[in-house]
Amino acid sequence: MNNDPLAHSSSRESLGVLLGLVRTEIVRAMEAEIAAKGLELRFTQFLILKRLAKLGPMGATELARSVELDGGAMTRQLDQLESRGYLRRCPHEQDRRALRIELTAEGDALWQQLTNCNERVLKAAQRSLNATERKHLHDYLERVLHALRNKN
Repeated sequence: MNNDPLAHSSSRESLGVLLGLVRTEIVRAMEAEIAAKGLELRFTQFLILKRLAKLGPMGATELARSVELDGGAMTRQLDQLESRGYLRRCPHEQDRRALRIELTAEGDALWQQLTNCNERVLKAAQRSLNATERKHLHDYLERVLHALRNKN
């Protein structure tokens, strides 16, 4: 039995389907890398750690938006990551009703460990492309994203 979704296509996949398949394979590869390290961490949790490591502390709503989760799903993910000591909820400096989410030292150390996994997966995903093709792919995807976000 062939499980390759592209094997059943009689013509080239649409852009949307192809992008979805690429994302699925990146998620699978990242979760395999994470599991190989003996960590119990889902791709969504990896993304949360990555956003906090790259962008610094932020509100839960902003963080949820950046990883495309609804409020309830974000709360569950934050509860799990906080219970493992990877992040903490801190009072916001200017708004006492709000909380800021930040990495703990353990969360930062975990991110440092996962950075290599992320780089390996993305490098493997692009291994059939030369440097110019990688640059063009990145530019094309940025332009597609920009066009979708700016409908005017």
